[in-house]
Amino acid sequence: QLQLAESGGGLVQPGGSLRLSCAGSGFTSDYHAIGWFRQAPGKEREGVSCISTSGGTTYYLDSVKGRFTVSSDNAKNTVYLQMNSLKPEDTAVYYCAAGCGTPELLEVWGQGTLVTVSS
Repeated sequence: QLQLAESGGGLVQPGGSLRLSCAGSGFTSDYHAIGWFRQAPGKEREGVSCISTSGGTTYYLDSVKGRFTVSSDNAKNTVYLQMNSLKPEDTAVYYCAAGCGTPELLEVWGQGTLVTVSS
């Protein structure tokens, strides 16, 4: 079974950058996309970005367009989320999941990594 693990979170000042990684034990043909989600305290989990495992299709939440970039390295079984120009409202626990769309319908998740944007 596919397992995912995020890394790269931390504390960063507004305007700073972080790169999150989502390492998989193996991207099988059963999973056609990897999604990045985030959940801030008191809020629902929301989809931030998505990339097809072929790398040909990407999706971004409107509020992160132009600031976040998703990419994949299939040789390393890793998907990245480069986050630039971070804002305090980006503060959340970030998760990767096998698939995109409605979080409640996804079965395979990483453990999450905390991103805190604060001065």
